[in-house]
Amino acid sequence: MPDPDRLLRTLYKAVDAVRQTPGRKGRFVQLHEAGEVLVAGDLHGHLGNFQAVYQAADLAKNPRRHLVFQELVHGKFLYPGGGDKSHQLLDLFAALKIQFPGQVHMLLGNHELAQWTNRLVMKNDKDLNSLFQEGVVEAYGAEKGTEIYNGYSRMFGVLPLALRTANRIFLSHSLPREKFLEKFELRHLETDAFPPEDLTVGGTAYELLWGRDTRTTTCSAFLKKVECDWLVSGHIACEAGFAFPNAQQLIVDCCDSPAAYAQLPADRPITGAEFRACVRMISPIG
Repeated sequence: MPDPDRLLRTLYKAVDAVRQTPGRKGRFVQLHEAGEVLVAGDLHGHLGNFQAVYQAADLAKNPRRHLVFQELVHGKFLYPGGGDKSHQLLDLFAALKIQFPGQVHMLLGNHELAQWTNRLVMKNDKDLNSLFQEGVVEAYGAEKGTEIYNGYSRMFGVLPLALRTANRIFLSHSLPREKFLEKFELRHLETDAFPPEDLTVGGTAYELLWGRDTRTTTCSAFLKKVECDWLVSGHIACEAGFAFPNAQQLIVDCCDSPAAYAQLPADRPITGAEFRACVRMISPIG
């Protein structure tokens, strides 16, 4: 485990780096000068897959490559006392964000939103929010663990909900359900503070992170709203590690094995064939 005081400083610096991300407006980031983007979705505490994608990105040697993580928390990896270890991925993200502030990004997922807003999430009759907090305390002790947990909450409070590349690829955790799509506007994300109703069922942020409507008509209408041609998302489990639920959407799932990420050009128009060929399978570390 990293030194708690050093970790706290890292988290605070990472929060500042997230706020200062080039191209950021509110909770939306328009990527400029990006040559390529790698997207890993739904890692859920899988340290080996996180490390494998980071190594594949090789950011130091590829300064125009961007790496985007989705949903790091709430996993199956537990401490001996039963607490969730997934906070370790937040520590790694924070360190990478400081090292590569313009190239590394994390999108808010529905599980981070639930943890941040204290909205109950259950799996196998377990309260995932409580397990996450217990894991932080188990790792760092009651006093420092509480401070570090508050640092994670501060990070959740500034993470972007979506990114867009210059060549019309949209990156978000999911997309709104059809019945809530009509009122969705990209400008609703261009704010740093959401009203409470945006964070609950039917709200802009909630629906963008929790929606599961992947029908062709819904995805096409959503992409028109955000002025894009392609959507790379997560949120939905995929037995193969990825899925193309429609012609314009790719879902990537990195929480287990097999796992996959997307690797796409970001500086030129792409064809449907190129979009379908962007999947890269992960060889996990550890």
